[in-house]
Amino acid sequence: MGTWKLTIAYDGTGFSGWARQPGLRTVQEVVEEGAGRILGGVPVSLTVAGRTDAGVHALGQVASFELDVEPPDRMASRINAVLPRDVSVLACEPAADGFDARRWAVSRRYRYRILATEHPTPFEEGRALWWTFPIDRAALDACAAALVGEHDFAAFTPTQTEHVRFDRQVLSAAWMDECDAILVFDIEADAFMRSMIRVLVGTMLEVGAGKRTVEDFESLLEGAPRERAGKTAPPHGLYFAGAEFGDGPTFKH
Repeated sequence: MGTWKLTIAYDGTGFSGWARQPGLRTVQEVVEEGAGRILGGVPVSLTVAGRTDAGVHALGQVASFELDVEPPDRMASRINAVLPRDVSVLACEPAADGFDARRWAVSRRYRYRILATEHPTPFEEGRALWWTFPIDRAALDACAAALVGEHDFAAFTPTQTEHVRFDRQVLSAAWMDECDAILVFDIEADAFMRSMIRVLVGTMLEVGAGKRTVEDFESLLEGAPRERAGKTAPPHGLYFAGAEFGDGPTFKH
């Protein structure tokens, strides 16, 4: 009984995002129904740290729910037994009373993976963006450094939006080498807007390819309109990597 916390990993390829949508397969629906089956039909309603769009993956998504019955032992393993193979509960553990994965999150972390090779590999199909254009690593690093701090990211989310606050506090941002062929952009912020990371990546890749300057990229962080930024990178390279939590709710989202 009480409040519970799930840590979830999923391959977003076959999902229409996290949130329930009528007639569409979503991560929320699949996990809620799986947990409900294990609990003997008790309804489960998940609150998530960071909603992901269609095709976006998660390495450590965090969700919370309230439970009025005593859960069975080894609940994570029991849920996994009824889940499809493209989603897995990594941990199921009791949380502080009232814990809410969305409202208690003080930061979220994402990563975007780039396959920077002349030829594709089938092992990264649907897992990384295949990029054959030039990459000026120093320019990418300069762009990432410019992101740290509080900025107006209106240029990096669709013009038609429900967001009323466009400033975000970026805690860290860096390009890193995962291996010889894989380049990873890692970013942590208090919160993100829809498509924000994918537009950031698409725009930074234009800088890395010499199609725009670092100075132009920096100017976009002052509340420029969406049309001044670059293309939106595809979803299959993006991963929700984790979240950090405080001792109570925040109201910045």
